Amino acid sequence: MNKEKELISLQIQVPEWKRILEKSATAIEDLPKICETELNQISDVIKTYPMRINPYYLSLIKEKNDAVYRQCIPSAQELKDNLQPDPLAEEKNSPVSGLVHRYPDRVLLTVSNKCAMYCRFCTRKRKVGTEKMIMTKKQILAGIDYIEDHPEVRDVILSGGDPLMLEDNEIEWVLKKLREIKHVEIIRIGTRIPCSLPQRITPELCSMLKKYHPVYINTHFNHPDEITEEAKNACSMLADAGIPLGNQSVLLKEINDDPAIMKKLVQKLLTIRVKPYYIYQADLVKGTNHFRTKVSKGIEIIKNLRGFTSGLAIPHYVIDSPDGGGKIPLLPEYLKKYRWGKLTLRNYKDEERVYIDP
Repeated sequence: MNKEKELISLQIQVPEWKRILEKSATAIEDLPKICETELNQISDVIKTYPMRINPYYLSLIKEKNDAVYRQCIPSAQELKDNLQPDPLAEEKNSPVSGLVHRYPDRVLLTVSNKCAMYCRFCTRKRKVGTEKMIMTKKQILAGIDYIEDHPEVRDVILSGGDPLMLEDNEIEWVLKKLREIKHVEIIRIGTRIPCSLPQRITPELCSMLKKYHPVYINTHFNHPDEITEEAKNACSMLADAGIPLGNQSVLLKEINDDPAIMKKLVQKLLTIRVKPYYIYQADLVKGTNHFRTKVSKGIEIIKNLRGFTSGLAIPHYVIDSPDGGGKIPLLPEYLKKYRWGKLTLRNYKDEERVYIDP
């Protein structure tokens, strides 16, 4: 009887998110019956690109090949393209290991090698879940030292893996170190946790984060089915802690490459206090070519958002250009002609309007 009490006590002490994570599917025998016809193919894929799907995210699958299924279940198509593993040239723009300095006043600092779910379209597919992604305290300190030595850096983005997969005290150690650097004005955290494991967002985490304001969080929802009551509660806790929330979606074939789906997504995001920030054209990453859509599809989506829903709901559609060229925004052609101070414009109804420059 005493052993049973000890076991119950131990379970209470372990946070819910850790108990969920411990039951993640990492091998084919962990997968649900819905995957049974593909197990041999999946087994081949995960030898190259590891799999992790926690039970919460797995529970969002409604049927085979739906939007959630395609994002988390490995596909044989991952082994069939000849794209580059690092098309954005992150390694080339890394003056120290784990830090990317591409833009003049901001850097991306990798602080975690773990994710709650390995997205099959991941930009860092080349190393997520492998030994290549292991981050040591020494490496993180080297990145922080670099930031301290470069006063032009005013904006630091924490990335990974997923930074919120660290323990609260580990996250706080990084935040405290950065806040000791006078020229660091804002800290951003890039995380998919509110979507993929919302149970990780706890009152204790939020209380800690709010001590280091201004802190911003950009999260990552790709489909309306990912916006659950649990996700809403997680985002509410973060917002109540004074953290502005943005969302970065990736345009993915047969997942969200439809104006109606994307409209529903951005509208639902606003109801959980998350501002749609970016829609990314899928990167040219090896193992992800089957997710890519034509750019014209992204333009069509923006065209069907602008004017048809609140401007607050409209994200920037961008291509993160190859070889480290940075993000380039794309828009439908609203300016038809500009000559002698006279602008001919097209509105969302395809009506022409004329504006005269001063």
